[in-house]
Parts: sequence; structure tokens; C-alpha cells
Amino acid sequence: MSDTGTKKKVFNFSLLRRIFQFAKPYQNRFYGSLALSLLLAVMAPLRPLLIQLTINDGIKNETAANFIKGPGGFIIEVTIIQIALLLIETVCRFYFTFLTASLGQSVVKDLRVTTYQKILRLNLRQFDKTPIGTLTTRTINDIESINDIFSDGLIPIIADLLAIISILIYMFLTSWKITLICLAPFPVLIIATYFFKESVNKSFIRVRNAVGSLNAFVQEHITGMSVTQAFAAEKREFEKFNTINKEHRNANIKAIFAYSVFFPVVELVMAMSTGLLVWWAAKDAAGITDENLRNEIAGVITAFIICLNLLFRPLRVIADKFNVLQMGMIASERVFKVLDNNDAAEDTGTLGSGNVKGDVAFNDVSFAYINEQYVLKNISFNIKAGETLAIVGHTGSGKTSIISLLNRLYHIQKGSITVDGHNIEDYKLDELRSHIGVVLQDVFLFSGSVMDNVTLRNPGIKREDVISAAKLIGIHDFIMRLPGDYNYNVMERGATLSLGQRQLLSFVRALLYNPSILILDEATSSVDTESENLIQHAIDTLIAGRTSIVIAHRLSTIRKANKIIVLDKGEIKEIGTHEELLAKQGFYYQLHKMQFENEVRIA
Repeated sequence: MSDTGTKKKVFNFSLLRRIFQFAKPYQNRFYGSLALSLLLAVMAPLRPLLIQLTINDGIKNETAANFIKGPGGFIIEVTIIQIALLLIETVCRFYFTFLTASLGQSVVKDLRVTTYQKILRLNLRQFDKTPIGTLTTRTINDIESINDIFSDGLIPIIADLLAIISILIYMFLTSWKITLICLAPFPVLIIATYFFKESVNKSFIRVRNAVGSLNAFVQEHITGMSVTQAFAAEKREFEKFNTINKEHRNANIKAIFAYSVFFPVVELVMAMSTGLLVWWAAKDAAGITDENLRNEIAGVITAFIICLNLLFRPLRVIADKFNVLQMGMIASERVFKVLDNNDAAEDTGTLGSGNVKGDVAFNDVSFAYINEQYVLKNISFNIKAGETLAIVGHTGSGKTSIISLLNRLYHIQKGSITVDGHNIEDYKLDELRSHIGVVLQDVFLFSGSVMDNVTLRNPGIKREDVISAAKLIGIHDFIMRLPGDYNYNVMERGATLSLGQRQLLSFVRALLYNPSILILDEATSSVDTESENLIQHAIDTLIAGRTSIVIAHRLSTIRKANKIIVLDKGEIKEIGTHEELLAKQGFYYQLHKMQFENEVRIA
């Protein structure tokens, strides 16, 4: 999902087709905006034409009174027509802007939902190697740039081109000679437009990459601010941030410089065209004595000056709109890379979980995060429904990998895992996970109330159920002492609660979902003795009648387990009960002895 600075084609039709697949439900808005752009293009030369007719016919009158009245009130009629045209054009432009913007926002809404649904299904390995800030950029900034394809890109470009063609047709039909004279400086504008587009395009790519880097850096370092401050690394991290921010500024300044050069060039070319027009008209009219012909030339010149303004107005911004379109295309390519990522949890299972008993079996399972660098090797064990299995081992031995595989967070390379005799790949993913409860060592709480965090906003869980579960776990009295009790805002990541309190809330969450299989990942490894006693009570409450897999750091907490697995470097070294493994005096015995000696030494 990395970004590249390579240039892309403006009209990548395969990408455009994919984008417009999301516009299909709103095709009426699309066709409506195209119809309005055509109508606006037809209306564009009408005002110059009316002004030309007014001057040609009206100036023939000698007095101001006759000029206003005219033969048959011609001036008043033309003025009324122009006012009506102006009102119609204003209404059409309003609806054109509204339709294109609403079309873009509707596409963005659907595309953002589709992208987020895809991210929810990605395997965890994608989050291991992709910065969260990068995915945030894809879901928010890049998709918002796709909106510009509709509101400021493709459709407005079509409207501007139609208006330019309409004005040029009128000018050529009126006087092809004068039109060619006016267009003489245009090669300068074409060259300037090309260099402007190329310069801004490169700058926009740099800006987009810098935005992605900024998002990734800020998200990561705000999340890890406690580490930065604890090691007094604020100055070093600020300097790194400043470097990324300078790149963002420099890219924007380069784009600003291109705009600062291009717009004066456009004004200069327009002035040259107007000057050539006036010079040619004055030269042409110098030898004409017929007053009517002189009036006609005056009408043409006035109309052409208006036409030049109408012509240069879209030309001034059309290059910028091409860049907006190209940036939308680049952003869409990045978003589609996320959508095309096949490393997602495949939900091809057809089995409903029904009443899962909780018989779990690993059959010769091998697993690697990267290529064939296996972190689990030929793992085989089984747990009967209602039994408790404990997994112990040194850090990095593969304990957490086992529970991640059971929950289908990763795909195994070899072997199979079964629940109640069925391969977990045969279950519907949501059905399987609904019967597996997980309590992690590092409890994640979302910004919101206690109620929202324990129910995960599941409307099927009632407040009475939450209170009952909290009483069983032993945390109800603590929650009632909080301001707002169950409506208390725990803030992001549960910042206002202690580690033990967050852990107990995670137990309430697990109990509410009533899983058949319970996974506890070192739930007591980082809490004090008082909290550990509360948590141990909560664990005993949770595992009663459930198949439980407990990853334990403190061996004293797993003595009652029906079976203990000792892992070392991804391999099972021993299996047995607490007493059986101590009697063997092998790996488990050494772990127990080492921990016991450390506890005695600390005491």
C-alpha cells in the first residue's frame, strides 16, 4: 500500500469506469449535470450576440431618448431578454454546481463505506505492516479527492470545453478573420498551460505523499506519547515531525509559485488578444465612411471583447481542473489498491455455529507470519468442551499466535483447526467469532460510555443484563461510584481508568456475549495483587462451564487447568497437568522453579 511519486495518465479509463460504477445509483444526477452543461454552453454566446445587435441597431438613433425607446422599444426588449437570460443562467449554474457536488458526495459516501468494510475484513498481517495513519489517509483524504473528480474535475471540464467551443463557433461565424487575430497569442497560453499543469501535478503528488506521511507520523506518535515523554524524546520527535512538515510546505509553495506565474500569463495573453482586436478593428474602420458599417464594426468589437472574457474565464482554470482530475485519479488508484487487497479474511464458510459445545482441536498446525519463517511448528492438541487449557512459555514462543489462529485472525499454512469436529474454515466467520470471547492483556476501550464499551453498541444487550454481568464480575459497585455510573465516558483507550479496572470491564464484555470458548491472554500479568484477586474471581466466574484457553505469565494462576501446554520456539515441549509437569522436572519445572525463586527473592 505504499505511495509512489510516479506520474499517472490523466484519463485512465479503467479507473474512471470503476469510479463510475459507484455513480450508477445516481446516474440521473450525472445525466442532469451533463444536460445543464450543454444548456449553459448554448447560452454562453447569447449575451455577446444580443449586445452586438443592440449596438448595431440602437446606436443608429441620434438622441438618448430615441436610443432608450428605439424603434418599437428594441433596447428595452433586449434588456429584458438579457435579464431573463441572466436569471436562467444563474439558476442553471446553481443546479449544475449542486448536482455535481451532491453526486460526488454520494459516491464518496458509498466508496468510503465499501473501503471501511474492506479494512474491517483485512487480515491482521496488513495492520502489522501498514501504518494506521496510511489507512486513515486512504479512507478520508484520498476518498475526498475522488469527490473532486465530479465536483471540480471531469464534469466541470466537460462544461468548460463545451462553453469554449460554443464561444469559438459564434466568433468564427461572426468574423473568422478577427477571430484568428484574437487567437494569435494562444500558442503562448498553450505552452504556459502545459508547463503549469506539469509543475502543479508534480507538486500535488508531493503534497499527497506528505499528507500521508504526516497522518501516519502524528497518529503513531500521539498514540505513543507516553513513551516519547517518558524517555524525554520530545525534541528528537519534534525535529522529525518538522522535517516531514517542511516537505509538505515546500510542495505547496512550489504549487503556489506555479499559480503565481500562470495566472499573470493568462491575463497578459488576454490583454494581447484584446489589444490585437482593437488594433485590427481601428485599422479596418479607418477608411470606412458609412456610419452604419462603423456601427456594425463597433458592435462586433464589443461582442468580441465580451467573448474574450467568456473564453479566458474557463481557460484560466481548466488546467487547474485537469490537475484536480489527475489527483482524483491517483487517489482513486490508492483506494482501489485497498479494495483489491486479497489478503482478507475469506468468509466462504456455510456452517452456522448453532449450539457450539466448545470441543477444540489443533491438528499438526504450522504457521508463519512471513513466508516460511514458522513461529508455530506441528502443533497438535485437543480440548474437550468445558475444559481449561493453559499455555505457558517464554516471550516469543508462539502463545498468542495460537489464539489468533483459533479466532481466524490469520490463515494457517499447514494442518487444520476444528471446533466441534468441523474445520473452522467451514464456519461462517461472524458465526464462529460470536462464540469465541477474547480478553487481552492490553485492553482496548473506545472513547464513549462504560455501557457502550461493554456492549459494543449491541442493541440486543439490555441494561439489566449489563448490571447483572457487572455484579457477577464484582465491578458493579465501582461503576456506580463513577460520575454518571454506566454512562461515564472512559475517554480514548480508557485513559481515565486503571489497568485493573479496564481489565474487569473487558471481563464484563466477554460475559455479556456468553461465548462457548473463552480466551484469556495473560489477563493478570500487569496488575497489582489486589486487582489480581478481583480478576482471578472474575476468571473463575467466566470459565465456569466454558471451554477456556488461558495464556498465563504467572504459573500460580493455572494450577487448576485440566491441561497445560509448554511452548518453546513454536513447538510443544510438554503437555500435562500442573502436578504431572512438575513431576517430569522438564521445561515446566524449570519455568516454575525460576518464577518461584524470583518471587521469593522479591519478597
